[in-house]
Amino acid sequence: MLAIIRTGGKQYLVSEGEKVKIESIEGEVGSPVTFETLYVGDDKEASVGTPALEGAKVEGKIIAHDRHDKVTGIKYKPKKHYKVKFGHRQDYTEVEITKISAK
Repeated sequence: MLAIIRTGGKQYLVSEGEKVKIESIEGEVGSPVTFETLYVGDDKEASVGTPALEGAKVEGKIIAHDRHDKVTGIKYKPKKHYKVKFGHRQDYTEVEITKISAK
């Protein structure tokens, strides 16, 4: 069974047992979390919410809090002796999807 969840302003297509890296959320490692569900379905049947699906639940368990690899960028203005290099590491939370239920 597949589901589409919304968290952190983004949407993710998930299935049971899958590990997903999402925007950082609050919670201890090992604690359960429930997501807003937009779609639940499989090969035979599908349910779509407008915008959220009532009665459907996607539950997960927080595995880890970490940071992505560094992304670097450069600002440069020719003939002005201006050059700046910068880097950024985004925080994320890794979640394992434990249960998808549709009603």
